[in-house]
Amino acid sequence: MRLRTFLAAGLLALGAGAAFAGASSSQLEAYQPDPALRTAPTSELETRVRRSCAVVQARMQNAAETSFERPCGCYAKTTLRALDASEIEAYRSTGYFNDSARTKALNAIDSCKLRRPV
Repeated sequence: MRLRTFLAAGLLALGAGAAFAGASSSQLEAYQPDPALRTAPTSELETRVRRSCAVVQARMQNAAETSFERPCGCYAKTTLRALDASEIEAYRSTGYFNDSARTKALNAIDSCKLRRPV
C-alpha cells in the first residue's frame, strides 16, 4: 500500500508519468501515459525519469526535491544507458519500466546511493 501511495504521488506530481524503478507493472495498468513519450528524444526521457525520482525521493525522505538533483540525475542517466531498445520502447508505450528494465533501475538506485521506494 505504501508503494502504491508513492507511485501515485510521483505520477500525479509529474502529470506526464515518468518511470521509477519501484513501480510494479500490475499496479499501473490503468495508467495512461503522456502521448508525447512516443516521440520524445532520449534527453526528454531522462528529464522525466530524473524528475520522477526527485519527487519520490523527496516525499520518502521528507526533503526538498532540489536536494536530489545530483543523485537523481545519476539514477536517470545510469538507468537509461542500461536499457536496451525494447525496454525503452516499452517505457515509451506505457510510461513506466517493465520488469526487465525495473531490475536495471533498481541497480541504478543502489549505485547512485538513493533509497529504494519499496
